[in-house]
Formats: sequence, C-alpha cells, structure tokens
Amino acid sequence: MTAHPPLAAFLKARPPVLARGPIALILIEDDAAVEETLRHHLALGFRHILALSPGPVPVPPDAGARVTNLHWNTRDALAHQGAVDAVIRAVPAGTWLYYCYNAEFLFFPFSETRTVSELLAFHAEERRDAMLTYVIDLYAPDLARDPNAVNLTEAMFDRAGYFALGRKGSDGQPLDRQLDFHGGLRWRFEEHVPPARRRIDRIALFRAAPGLRIEADHRFNVPEYNTYACPWHHNLTAAIASFRAAKALATNPGSRDAVDSFRWRNSEPFQWRARQLMDLGLMEPGQWF
Repeated sequence: MTAHPPLAAFLKARPPVLARGPIALILIEDDAAVEETLRHHLALGFRHILALSPGPVPVPPDAGARVTNLHWNTRDALAHQGAVDAVIRAVPAGTWLYYCYNAEFLFFPFSETRTVSELLAFHAEERRDAMLTYVIDLYAPDLARDPNAVNLTEAMFDRAGYFALGRKGSDGQPLDRQLDFHGGLRWRFEEHVPPARRRIDRIALFRAAPGLRIEADHRFNVPEYNTYACPWHHNLTAAIASFRAAKALATNPGSRDAVDSFRWRNSEPFQWRARQLMDLGLMEPGQWF
C-alpha cells in the first residue's frame, strides 16, 4: 500500500488498527497547526488517528505507529460526511469514533489528568452512545501579524455570548432533548456565515452502529445521538477549541475585507485548560468527578 493510500482502499483492507477504538478522524484542510493537532489528540489517548488530507502531510516520526495519513478530498463541502460514514461501516459496531479538523483541539472535563478512553468508558456506563461537543472559536489577537487568524501561543476566545434555541422537527414540534447552540464568531459575524453553518454544536464523539449515518449539518440520522443528555440527569459534554471559523472569516474573499479584528469586550486569553472551559459553563462534567 502506498505511503498516502486512499481512505477507501485502507478501509477495505480492514487493518488491525480499526479493530478497537477510540479512533480519531482528523480532516486536514490546510497546513495550519497540523502537527500540533495530531500531537494534542495523541496525548488524549486515542488509540489511532486517521489523518485525512488531499496530499501527504508530515507525520511526527515518534507518532507514526498511531497515525495513518490517508488520501481524502477534505476541501469538499461534505468531506466529513463521506469520511465518517465510510469509517462507521468499516469498524466493529460499538467502536468509539471522533472527528474534527486540523487546528481543532478536543477538551473534556479533567482532560489534563484523564484519558479519552476513561471518559468514554464512563459515558458508556451511563448508556450513552454519543456525546455533545461545543465548538468554541479560537482566534489570533492581531490579524495583521497572523493573517490566517491562527496563533496557538496567544489564542483568544469569547467568554460570553453563547445561547441555545429549541430545535424543531419536520412537523414543527420541539424535539426531545435537542437544542441548537450558538455563539462565538459564527454569531458575531453571522452576516458572513450561511445560516446552516451558524450552530456550534457537533456530535463529535459517538459509537459506530449498523445503519448509522452523519448528515451534512453534523447531526446523525438516529435522534438519540443528537441529544445533549439522557432523560434522567445531566451527562458529560466536551468542547472543541477551534480556529476553523476564524481561518475562514479571515481568508475568504467574501469576509476578509470586512474583518480587521476578532477582539471585543468579551475576548479572553485561552489557557489551554479544561478547567477554564468548565468554569465558564462551556462543557458539563455530569456525574463524573
């Protein structure tokens, strides 16, 4: 098999790394913070990472056994949909999967001292097959210095301005335990963001199951997967600290001339700690202590 094989060929071969999760899919759209993204998720304890990219990307030499770089057109608008669905079909039912993009970083309660496997073991004990994650926008404080809006050492984010709206089904009735969450850059610069992309909720951690499919809007075809908690108490939630929206707003022709800074009165330096996000209510420890 080539050094940068197609995703389909890799999955068809049923390599041993697919036999057990948690497995991370990282869709690499550009060269922003690729190594940092890989190293962050390796440190969390993912057993294997599938790094999907249009062309080969350098994989840290000390991480080669746990990272496989595969060819995938990540610049397609529905890149996540095809990739996630393909992996769901290829892994054993019940395998925990996770997906994100480069320059995105998963945080969960107590993630400095606990692994993602510990997190998901507890979540499974609560009879949960999916976990809600909030995408928290990060951005560079000075776009003149960092025109792609990415600066890991001086990253900022919004400490306020988040809200949820009731989610309705096709019949116009409220859906049980489902909400549409908003905030961050997608809310402050909503005139530059299509309505379908303004939500910040993503079911990024989930268990593979027969017939499970992800939709274009990052929801799943199984309603229970899209819920924020079980009926009887609060459950764990996580957060993805993401430069993706900032990159798009700062570089896309339709918005870059209208954005000279992302800083505002509620901007706060990002400390790269789960506790900061928990203190602001941006993720929920549930019954896990």
